[in-house]
Amino acid sequence: MRLSATILGCGSSGGVPRVGGEWGYCDPAEPKNRRSRCSLLVEKTGPDGTTSILIDTSPDLREQLLRAEVTRLDAILFTHDHADQTHGIDDLRAIAYGMRKRLPTYMDAHTQTHVVSRFDYCFEMPEGRVHPAILELQPLLEDGDRVKIDGPGGSIQVDVIVASHGPTPVLMFIFDDHLAYSPDVWDIPDNALSRLDGIDTWICDSLRYNDHPTHAHVDKTLSWFARTRTRRGILTNLHIDLDYSMLAEELPKIAQPAYDGMVVKTAQ
Repeated sequence: MRLSATILGCGSSGGVPRVGGEWGYCDPAEPKNRRSRCSLLVEKTGPDGTTSILIDTSPDLREQLLRAEVTRLDAILFTHDHADQTHGIDDLRAIAYGMRKRLPTYMDAHTQTHVVSRFDYCFEMPEGRVHPAILELQPLLEDGDRVKIDGPGGSIQVDVIVASHGPTPVLMFIFDDHLAYSPDVWDIPDNALSRLDGIDTWICDSLRYNDHPTHAHVDKTLSWFARTRTRRGILTNLHIDLDYSMLAEELPKIAQPAYDGMVVKTAQ
């Protein structure tokens, strides 16, 4: 059974266009330039249904889940604690209420410190509150961990890599040895890159053309794809200076820009 990933959002922290209507170099007439903040849906479908994992809860999550017609989830994974990755967390209420259960939620210790304190009511029902908690915190993730997410479509294996987003530690994920996801990343250790060698598909941060202190840029991301012999590389977390059509023309054949709603299927 092949994995399928839907790029729910592929924009940088301000989205495209930014509030105020700033498109930068992006052509407003190109629908693929309208970008919401980064979230990803990974699915595996079998004869008994579909196993679904959501990675990050962007501030645009409500519209993203509606567009993708998501009604159930088997797990939530967080890459890190920043607002553009977490502040749509309340939109999981409808999913949890519909499933009548708390959603298993995975993160590292750094993310837990900030997210659980910021959104404590999602994890434990405060005294005097009538609405139940919607998320169930799982054992904290560390570099090298392997987690199995079970669901109606069969299990999905998730391997964990710790990288850096400038001063912030972030998690990268590899699903079933075929699909890697790293929406916010600046530096990846050599031993981690070796674990990505020959990966079928890698969706990776590529904020802009120029260097950035906390994000990868186009040339760095392409160098990672080349070094790991990535078969298909997809650039995400795209800023307002990266026009979809122009970037698509410039990239080598193995790479392409992401767009909201893009569906990616692995080779196996």
